[in-house]
Amino acid sequence: MIVIGLTGSIGMGKSTTAKMFADEGVPVNDSDAVVHDLYRTDAVGPVGEAFPGTVKDGVIDRQELSRQLAAQPEKFPVLEAIVHPLVRRRELDFLTRHREAGADLVLLDIPLLFEVKGEGRVDVIVVVTCDPQIQRERVLARPGMTGEKLAMILSRQMPDVEKRKRADFLIDTGLGLEAARERVREVIASLRAGKTSEKPDA
Repeated sequence: MIVIGLTGSIGMGKSTTAKMFADEGVPVNDSDAVVHDLYRTDAVGPVGEAFPGTVKDGVIDRQELSRQLAAQPEKFPVLEAIVHPLVRRRELDFLTRHREAGADLVLLDIPLLFEVKGEGRVDVIVVVTCDPQIQRERVLARPGMTGEKLAMILSRQMPDVEKRKRADFLIDTGLGLEAARERVREVIASLRAGKTSEKPDA
């Protein structure tokens, strides 16, 4: 079973691309969706203890948590120490389940794959990218997003140019949905044909 790691900076179209892989029959484990679920279940107690005032109606209020982190960015490692092991446990369950089911490909959608040094958890890395101007327009169109918030998020992410250098495959979502979908199909076909990288030295 080949484990694909899908990553890309904010606004690059990673979630849309992950859905395209799912549409082609590749099982997808979405780290963001797992975190959202953990904020309603296993992470509520420890996060609420570390960040007082973030638990509302029995779940983590993500807006309040974001507000506290914006005010105290030095507390990000505290949150990560709670959440990352829980995410990893869910990920391992996902991999075991699909390995036993005989899947030939699975995809781990991990936004901060490089930042958390998760390269060793996957066999190949697919980076989703696009022109920086398109990225900025997409992100600033989101509700509640500001240039200041975007700057804070980008400061915690490896630059796109560096991610592209580390990729086995690139998918440019700035060329339109159909071009991206066709590229997803090409990547899947390459992997099934035994080609695990498009790097010149691969």
